Amino acid sequence: MLVTMLKSKIHEARVTDASVRYEGSMTIDEELMEKVGLLPYEKILVSNMSNGSRFETYTIKGKRGGRQIELNGATAHLGKPGDPLTIMSFAQVEIGQVSTHKPKVIILDEKNEVRKQSL
Repeated sequence: MLVTMLKSKIHEARVTDASVRYEGSMTIDEELMEKVGLLPYEKILVSNMSNGSRFETYTIKGKRGGRQIELNGATAHLGKPGDPLTIMSFAQVEIGQVSTHKPKVIILDEKNEVRKQSL
């Protein structure tokens, strides 16, 4: 049996830009994606801690070290620059491996620098 478990989490990521005139997705600094094991075009669940919005989209690699967290397309209506987000991805894990499964988690500061990590 497979169980859906948290794989990756970027907590308190601050929105740096929002552009409706884009085909969709979320741009995330490539370095932050690598820290938590997010892949380009991977499906993510995002929650906005300012307004309670939750939505699914996919990742696009942003400039390494640029610390961008950008809402693109329709999701640009669900947040504004400065809003804190939680960005999550999930994986299917065999039930026998659940007890040893550890998600990769980073918590960011207001400038999207890593404040704390559990990798």
